[in-house]
Amino acid sequence: DLYRKVFVFRKDPSDAYVVLRARLEQPLHNFTVCLRSYTDLTRPHSLFSYATKAQDNEILLFKPKPEEYRFYVGGKFVTFRVPEGRRDWEHVCASWESATGIAEFWLNGKPWPRKGLQRGYTVGATAAILLGQEQDSFGGGFDFYNSFSGELTDVYLWDIGLSPDKMRAAFLSLRLPPALLAWNSLSYEVKGDVVVKPRLRE
Repeated sequence: DLYRKVFVFRKDPSDAYVVLRARLEQPLHNFTVCLRSYTDLTRPHSLFSYATKAQDNEILLFKPKPEEYRFYVGGKFVTFRVPEGRRDWEHVCASWESATGIAEFWLNGKPWPRKGLQRGYTVGATAAILLGQEQDSFGGGFDFYNSFSGELTDVYLWDIGLSPDKMRAAFLSLRLPPALLAWNSLSYEVKGDVVVKPRLRE
């Protein structure tokens, strides 16, 4: 149970990452991914990377620069421009639904204008899910200058699009629906220089 704990990625750039194990029974037609990050990086870095053998950027949350997030589904992406962080924790949630191709992005409990992405697509179920690196092949192919350095916590993946109430609940660390990946019952394996530590502040 990682309640009130964080992964600290200590080095920059880094070859370290964390493998997450989700129980995925079938392909995803909808999903929401949420996480909280704390970093002083200004270079590009990957936050959440979900690759299948057919598509390395099946789901990817990527931050190319401090004022921009990229959200990938099936190798295509939309960009969300954000105010440059005040060197504080940033909580992001991204959700997608196949039927409409609507991509939602929430930053610190607030929604950004929705965008269109990969309508009718299906996300494959046999996945390598990593924190801290961006996969260019299934489970590997890292560019260390896209690695994450800093602290990550509160990582979740659902096979539904969360309602606005639940998006805000995720930001506030309130009760959440059962998830494919849940921070409080996370099955994970650390590869390299990543340390689990208590959260310094709420």
